[in-house]
Amino acid sequence: MRFTKKIAAVGAASVLALGMAACASDDNGNGGSGSGDNASKSITIGIKFDQPNVGMKVGSDYQGFDVDVARYVAKELGYDNITFKEAKSADRETLIQSGQVKMIFASYTINEERQQKVSFAGPYLMAGQDLLVRSADNSITGPDSLNGKKLCSVTGSTSAQNVKKDFANKVQLQEYDSYSKCLPALISGNIDALTTDDDILAGYAAQPQYKGKLKLVGKPFSEEPYGVGIKKGDTELCKKIDTALTKMQSSGEWQKALDKNFGDAGYKPDPSKNPPQQIPCS
Repeated sequence: MRFTKKIAAVGAASVLALGMAACASDDNGNGGSGSGDNASKSITIGIKFDQPNVGMKVGSDYQGFDVDVARYVAKELGYDNITFKEAKSADRETLIQSGQVKMIFASYTINEERQQKVSFAGPYLMAGQDLLVRSADNSITGPDSLNGKKLCSVTGSTSAQNVKKDFANKVQLQEYDSYSKCLPALISGNIDALTTDDDILAGYAAQPQYKGKLKLVGKPFSEEPYGVGIKKGDTELCKKIDTALTKMQSSGEWQKALDKNFGDAGYKPDPSKNPPQQIPCS
Protein backbone atom coordinates (compact mmCIF):
# COMPACT_ATOMS: atom_id res chain seq x y z
CA MET A 1 0.00 0.00 0.00
CA ARG A 2 3.04 2.30 0.35
CA PHE A 3 3.75 5.00 -2.17
CA THR A 4 6.01 3.83 -5.01
CA LYS A 5 7.51 5.38 -8.13
CA LYS A 6 5.86 4.84 -11.47
CA ILE A 7 7.37 2.05 -13.51
CA ALA A 8 9.09 3.24 -16.68
CA ALA A 9 6.70 3.47 -19.58
CA VAL A 10 7.19 1.04 -22.44
CA GLY A 11 5.63 0.93 -25.87
CA ALA A 12 4.02 3.61 -27.97
CA ALA A 13 1.30 5.93 -26.74
CA SER A 14 -2.21 4.66 -27.28
CA VAL A 15 -4.58 6.71 -29.41
CA LEU A 16 -8.23 7.25 -28.57
CA ALA A 17 -10.62 6.03 -31.23
CA LEU A 18 -13.26 8.65 -31.87
CA GLY A 19 -16.84 7.49 -31.59
CA MET A 20 -19.00 6.52 -34.50
CA ALA A 21 -22.23 8.32 -35.32
CA ALA A 22 -23.89 8.22 -31.92
CA CYS A 23 -21.56 8.23 -28.94
CA ALA A 24 -22.91 8.16 -25.39
CA SER A 25 -22.29 11.39 -23.49
CA ASP A 26 -21.88 12.58 -19.93
CA ASP A 27 -25.37 12.64 -18.49
CA ASN A 28 -24.86 16.25 -17.43
CA GLY A 29 -25.07 17.34 -21.06
CA ASN A 30 -21.39 18.06 -21.58
CA GLY A 31 -21.40 16.34 -24.96
CA GLY A 32 -21.65 17.86 -28.39
CA SER A 33 -22.11 16.85 -31.99
CA GLY A 34 -20.73 17.76 -35.36
CA SER A 35 -18.34 16.63 -38.04
CA GLY A 36 -14.92 17.47 -39.40
CA ASP A 37 -12.98 20.09 -37.45
CA ASN A 38 -16.04 20.94 -35.35
CA ALA A 39 -16.71 17.36 -34.21
CA SER A 40 -16.88 16.82 -30.47
CA LYS A 41 -14.19 14.63 -28.93
CA SER A 42 -15.55 11.73 -26.92
CA ILE A 43 -13.95 9.75 -24.11
CA THR A 44 -14.98 6.97 -21.75
CA ILE A 45 -13.74 7.32 -18.17
CA GLY A 46 -13.99 4.78 -15.37
CA ILE A 47 -15.22 5.92 -11.95
CA LYS A 48 -16.80 4.37 -8.88
CA PHE A 49 -20.60 4.45 -8.75
CA ASP A 50 -21.03 3.71 -5.02
CA GLN A 51 -18.59 5.92 -3.09
CA PRO A 52 -20.33 9.04 -1.69
CA ASN A 53 -18.29 12.22 -2.07
CA VAL A 54 -15.69 10.34 -4.15
CA GLY A 55 -17.46 8.70 -7.10
CA MET A 56 -21.23 8.25 -6.99
CA LYS A 57 -24.02 7.76 -9.51
CA VAL A 58 -27.14 9.59 -8.34
CA GLY A 59 -29.99 9.06 -10.77
CA SER A 60 -28.64 10.23 -14.11
CA ASP A 61 -25.95 12.38 -12.49
CA TYR A 62 -22.39 11.63 -11.41
CA GLN A 63 -20.93 13.27 -8.32
CA GLY A 64 -17.79 13.27 -6.21
CA PHE A 65 -14.21 14.47 -6.03
CA ASP A 66 -12.92 11.88 -8.50
CA VAL A 67 -15.67 12.87 -10.93
CA ASP A 68 -14.84 16.57 -10.69
CA VAL A 69 -11.13 15.89 -11.23
CA ALA A 70 -11.96 13.64 -14.19
CA ARG A 71 -14.15 16.32 -15.79
CA TYR A 72 -11.46 18.96 -15.34
CA VAL A 73 -8.74 16.79 -16.84
CA ALA A 74 -10.93 15.67 -19.74
CA LYS A 75 -11.76 19.28 -20.59
CA GLU A 76 -8.08 20.27 -20.48
CA LEU A 77 -7.31 17.40 -22.85
CA GLY A 78 -9.95 18.65 -25.28
CA TYR A 79 -12.75 16.18 -24.60
CA ASP A 80 -16.24 17.64 -24.37
CA ASN A 81 -18.27 14.44 -24.52
CA ILE A 82 -17.76 12.10 -21.55
CA THR A 83 -19.20 8.67 -20.94
CA PHE A 84 -18.73 7.49 -17.35
CA LYS A 85 -18.41 3.73 -16.88
CA GLU A 86 -18.49 1.93 -13.53
CA ALA A 87 -15.03 0.74 -12.50
CA LYS A 88 -15.30 -1.68 -9.59
CA SER A 89 -12.05 -2.40 -7.77
CA ALA A 90 -11.65 -5.88 -9.28
CA ASP A 91 -12.34 -4.65 -12.83
CA ARG A 92 -10.09 -1.62 -13.16
CA GLU A 93 -7.05 -3.19 -14.83
CA THR A 94 -9.24 -5.19 -17.22
CA LEU A 95 -11.20 -2.08 -18.25
CA ILE A 96 -7.97 -0.30 -19.16
CA GLN A 97 -6.25 -3.24 -20.84
CA SER A 98 -9.30 -4.07 -22.95
CA GLY A 99 -9.73 -0.47 -24.08
CA GLN A 100 -13.19 -0.09 -22.55
CA VAL A 101 -12.01 3.10 -20.83
CA LYS A 102 -9.28 5.62 -21.64
CA MET A 103 -8.67 6.74 -18.07
CA ILE A 104 -9.77 5.66 -14.60
CA PHE A 105 -10.38 8.03 -11.68
CA ALA A 106 -11.64 5.60 -9.03
CA SER A 107 -9.82 5.95 -5.69
CA TYR A 108 -7.08 4.05 -7.53
CA THR A 109 -4.01 3.76 -5.31
CA ILE A 110 -0.68 3.58 -7.13
CA ASN A 111 1.22 0.46 -6.12
CA GLU A 112 3.83 -1.86 -7.60
CA GLU A 113 1.46 -4.75 -8.30
CA ARG A 114 -0.89 -2.57 -10.34
CA GLN A 115 2.01 -0.94 -12.16
CA GLN A 116 2.82 -4.31 -13.69
CA LYS A 117 -0.45 -4.07 -15.64
CA VAL A 118 -1.24 -0.37 -16.11
CA SER A 119 0.46 3.03 -15.93
CA PHE A 120 -0.51 5.93 -13.69
CA ALA A 121 -0.57 9.70 -13.99
CA GLY A 122 -0.72 11.81 -10.85
CA PRO A 123 -1.24 11.37 -7.99
CA TYR A 124 -4.05 13.87 -7.43
CA LEU A 125 -4.83 13.03 -3.78
CA MET A 126 -2.90 11.46 -0.92
CA ALA A 127 -5.38 9.62 1.27
CA GLY A 128 -4.72 7.25 4.18
CA GLN A 129 -6.17 3.91 5.19
CA ASP A 130 -8.45 4.01 8.25
CA LEU A 131 -11.24 2.00 9.91
CA LEU A 132 -15.00 2.56 10.05
CA VAL A 133 -16.82 1.02 13.02
CA ARG A 134 -20.16 1.30 14.80
CA SER A 135 -20.41 4.44 16.92
CA ALA A 136 -20.97 2.48 20.14
CA ASP A 137 -17.98 0.20 19.58
CA ASN A 138 -14.97 1.39 21.56
CA SER A 139 -13.10 -1.91 21.38
CA ILE A 140 -11.47 -1.11 18.04
CA THR A 141 -8.81 1.56 18.40
CA GLY A 142 -6.64 0.74 15.41
CA PRO A 143 -5.73 -2.09 13.04
CA ASP A 144 -3.81 -3.99 15.71
CA SER A 145 -7.02 -4.38 17.77
CA LEU A 146 -8.81 -6.39 15.08
CA ASN A 147 -7.69 -9.90 16.07
CA GLY A 148 -10.79 -12.05 16.44
CA LYS A 149 -12.94 -9.39 14.75
CA LYS A 150 -14.72 -9.62 11.39
CA LEU A 151 -13.40 -7.20 8.78
CA CYS A 152 -15.00 -6.47 5.43
CA SER A 153 -12.80 -7.42 2.49
CA VAL A 154 -13.74 -6.07 -0.95
CA THR A 155 -12.85 -8.07 -4.05
CA GLY A 156 -10.03 -6.37 -5.94
CA SER A 157 -8.92 -4.19 -3.03
CA THR A 158 -5.88 -4.95 -0.89
CA SER A 159 -6.93 -2.92 2.17
CA ALA A 160 -8.26 -5.75 4.35
CA GLN A 161 -5.57 -8.19 3.26
CA ASN A 162 -2.88 -5.72 4.29
CA VAL A 163 -4.44 -5.35 7.74
CA LYS A 164 -4.33 -9.12 8.17
CA LYS A 165 -0.75 -9.33 6.93
CA ASP A 166 0.72 -6.34 8.77
CA PHE A 167 -1.36 -5.79 11.92
CA ALA A 168 -3.80 -8.54 12.93
CA ASN A 169 -3.18 -12.02 11.53
CA LYS A 170 -6.18 -13.45 13.38
CA VAL A 171 -8.74 -11.06 11.92
CA GLN A 172 -11.55 -12.77 10.00
CA LEU A 173 -12.06 -11.43 6.48
CA GLN A 174 -15.62 -11.37 5.12
CA GLU A 175 -15.63 -10.80 1.36
CA TYR A 176 -18.07 -8.55 -0.54
CA ASP A 177 -17.89 -7.18 -4.08
CA SER A 178 -18.29 -3.51 -3.12
CA TYR A 179 -17.87 -1.26 -0.10
CA SER A 180 -21.51 -0.23 -0.23
CA LYS A 181 -22.50 -3.82 0.55
CA CYS A 182 -20.28 -3.83 3.64
CA LEU A 183 -22.22 -1.00 5.28
CA PRO A 184 -25.50 -2.84 6.03
CA ALA A 185 -23.41 -5.74 7.34
CA LEU A 186 -21.56 -3.35 9.63
CA ILE A 187 -24.77 -1.79 10.92
CA SER A 188 -26.35 -5.21 11.56
CA GLY A 189 -23.29 -6.57 13.34
CA ASN A 190 -22.39 -9.19 10.74
CA ILE A 191 -18.99 -7.53 10.48
CA ASP A 192 -17.14 -5.39 13.02
CA ALA A 193 -15.24 -2.98 10.81
CA LEU A 194 -14.71 -1.74 7.28
CA THR A 195 -11.33 -0.55 6.12
CA THR A 196 -10.37 1.50 3.12
CA ASP A 197 -9.18 5.05 2.50
CA ASP A 198 -10.25 7.71 4.98
CA ASP A 199 -11.90 9.95 2.38
CA ILE A 200 -14.17 7.11 1.26
CA LEU A 201 -15.06 6.15 4.83
CA ALA A 202 -15.85 9.77 5.73
CA GLY A 203 -18.25 9.92 2.79
CA TYR A 204 -20.07 6.79 3.93
CA ALA A 205 -20.32 7.94 7.55
CA ALA A 206 -21.80 11.29 6.46
CA GLN A 207 -24.70 9.71 4.54
CA PRO A 208 -28.10 10.49 6.14
CA GLN A 209 -28.97 6.83 6.74
CA TYR A 210 -25.69 6.24 8.62
CA LYS A 211 -25.18 9.56 10.39
CA GLY A 212 -24.60 8.99 14.10
CA LYS A 213 -24.40 5.22 13.63
CA LEU A 214 -20.85 4.95 12.32
CA LYS A 215 -17.53 6.59 13.14
CA LEU A 216 -13.98 6.70 11.86
CA VAL A 217 -11.32 5.44 14.24
CA GLY A 218 -9.33 8.43 13.01
CA LYS A 219 -5.83 6.94 12.98
CA PRO A 220 -4.69 6.55 9.36
CA PHE A 221 -2.01 3.90 9.01
CA SER A 222 -0.90 4.11 5.38
CA GLU A 223 -0.35 6.48 2.49
CA GLU A 224 -2.68 6.02 -0.49
CA PRO A 225 -1.66 8.06 -3.56
CA TYR A 226 -4.63 8.25 -5.93
CA GLY A 227 -3.46 7.99 -9.51
CA VAL A 228 -5.15 8.16 -12.89
CA GLY A 229 -5.06 4.69 -14.41
CA ILE A 230 -4.15 4.57 -18.10
CA LYS A 231 -2.90 2.01 -20.62
CA LYS A 232 0.55 0.73 -19.74
CA GLY A 233 3.33 2.64 -21.46
CA ASP A 234 1.21 5.61 -22.59
CA THR A 235 3.75 8.24 -21.54
CA GLU A 236 2.32 10.92 -23.81
CA LEU A 237 -1.11 10.72 -22.18
CA CYS A 238 0.47 10.56 -18.73
CA LYS A 239 2.30 13.85 -19.31
CA LYS A 240 -0.85 15.56 -20.58
CA ILE A 241 -2.83 14.43 -17.53
CA ASP A 242 -0.09 15.58 -15.16
CA THR A 243 -0.05 19.01 -16.82
CA ALA A 244 -3.81 19.27 -16.35
CA LEU A 245 -3.60 18.19 -12.70
CA THR A 246 -0.87 20.73 -11.99
CA LYS A 247 -3.02 23.47 -13.52
CA MET A 248 -6.03 22.35 -11.48
CA GLN A 249 -4.00 22.63 -8.28
CA SER A 250 -2.37 25.98 -9.05
CA SER A 251 -5.64 27.56 -10.20
CA GLY A 252 -7.45 26.74 -6.97
CA GLU A 253 -9.92 24.40 -8.69
CA TRP A 254 -8.49 21.38 -6.87
CA GLN A 255 -9.21 22.95 -3.48
CA LYS A 256 -12.68 24.01 -4.62
CA ALA A 257 -13.48 20.44 -5.64
CA LEU A 258 -12.19 19.14 -2.32
CA ASP A 259 -14.27 21.61 -0.28
CA LYS A 260 -17.36 21.00 -2.39
CA ASN A 261 -17.28 17.24 -1.98
CA PHE A 262 -15.90 16.75 1.54
CA GLY A 263 -16.90 19.88 3.44
CA ASP A 264 -20.08 18.35 4.88
CA ALA A 265 -18.28 15.09 5.70
CA GLY A 266 -15.67 16.93 7.75
CA TYR A 267 -12.83 15.27 5.87
CA LYS A 268 -9.56 17.17 5.48
CA PRO A 269 -6.62 15.35 3.91
CA ASP A 270 -3.20 15.77 5.47
CA PRO A 271 -2.10 19.29 4.41
CA SER A 272 1.56 18.28 4.56
CA LYS A 273 0.94 15.80 1.74
CA ASN A 274 -1.83 17.52 -0.23
CA PRO A 275 -2.15 18.51 -2.93
CA PRO A 276 0.47 15.91 -3.82
CA GLN A 277 3.35 16.57 -6.17
CA GLN A 278 3.19 14.87 -9.54
CA ILE A 279 5.65 12.08 -10.23
CA PRO A 280 7.45 12.57 -13.56
CA CYS A 281 6.24 10.22 -16.27
CA SER A 282 8.91 7.89 -17.60
